[in-house]
Amino acid sequence: MGETKLKIRFYTIADFKEEEIWLREEHKKGWKLTKMVPPYFYHFEKCPPEDVIYRLDFRNNKENEDYMQMVQDYGWEYLGHCVGWLYFRKSTSSITNENDGEIFSDNTSRANMISHIMKTRMLPLLIIFLSCVIPNTLKMFDSAVSAVFTVFWSLMLVLYIYLLVHCSLKLRALKKDLE
Repeated sequence: MGETKLKIRFYTIADFKEEEIWLREEHKKGWKLTKMVPPYFYHFEKCPPEDVIYRLDFRNNKENEDYMQMVQDYGWEYLGHCVGWLYFRKSTSSITNENDGEIFSDNTSRANMISHIMKTRMLPLLIIFLSCVIPNTLKMFDSAVSAVFTVFWSLMLVLYIYLLVHCSLKLRALKKDLE
């Protein structure tokens, strides 16, 4: 095995386009992705610099052999999966038309993936927020609560609000662009 490096990056479930671009830029610099370890650890291996497209597909562990064979038949290299996301890459030198650079054949398929993300990731996030974060945050107003409890749940409140707003707005915008 050649030279390797580990990079730490944070992407939300709505930032998959930015993640694809970043992985492509790393490959152009001579670092190919070898493994993604949740939540933020990217393992790279030194390689010759090349323009390689990275694509992510959210299957949430619902991929099957037919799907994997179809993607492979279109020339995509499967890199692995992480938290429901499948990672693929393909050299731009093998692309002969505009659609060769995409995993999805049409905008309806892309919009379906975004709907799947919203149902399987955003909905549980919202349920946790409403059933756990809000009730515990409201307990902060009780005088018997410790400072650690108050700080922890205040941070959770801010984090969940950020994630819910950021991801919801971004996913809706992505879906609207596809319609």
